[in-house]
Amino acid sequence: MLWRIIATGVLIVVVIAGIGIYLAPDDLADCKGVGTTGECRKADAIVVISGGDTTARTDEAIRLFQEGWAEYIVFSGAAADKDGPSNAVAMKEHALENGVPENQTIIEERSETTKQNAQEVREQLENLEIRDIILVTSGYHMRRAGLEFSRELTNEFTVRRHPVAHDKQWSSVWWLTPWGWWLVLGELAKIGLFYIGGSR
Repeated sequence: MLWRIIATGVLIVVVIAGIGIYLAPDDLADCKGVGTTGECRKADAIVVISGGDTTARTDEAIRLFQEGWAEYIVFSGAAADKDGPSNAVAMKEHALENGVPENQTIIEERSETTKQNAQEVREQLENLEIRDIILVTSGYHMRRAGLEFSRELTNEFTVRRHPVAHDKQWSSVWWLTPWGWWLVLGELAKIGLFYIGGSR
């Protein structure tokens, strides 16, 4: 009986850890800083998409920019409040307040879904002949965002994924809260829809 309890506990731990790792792939995880080759090379732009804890996502993009990971930051997202400024504009203003030069910022204000983020950002990237990006979003959202961007940008672009490790909605102990499970189940369902052609 005891070994069954232990085995069940181990299985639960493995499943929880596996879900966390699956949802939040980080292509920069082994990088000590900006390098010259491989996953650690400098990109053309950092693309950060709004939603969830938008401030935490923006702060991570700013940090990468200030460490020299790219020449531009692209802020993507429509207005949450249709009577106010777009999320992209609010993110840009936050970046400017933190020392990011305005001429190195790009905004995309029309997208309301992850799929639209990818579609609308592509036009901005093509206009500036940007082909290598680092995509920033929350940990729970990283897998799906990466799938959407990789499909939309195709082989003409390189997309490296870098999730925010911790924000107001996501952390390494996500499984301790109902909200954490809600996010996980929602993302897994949307990833399933992506593979059958119903992504959003």
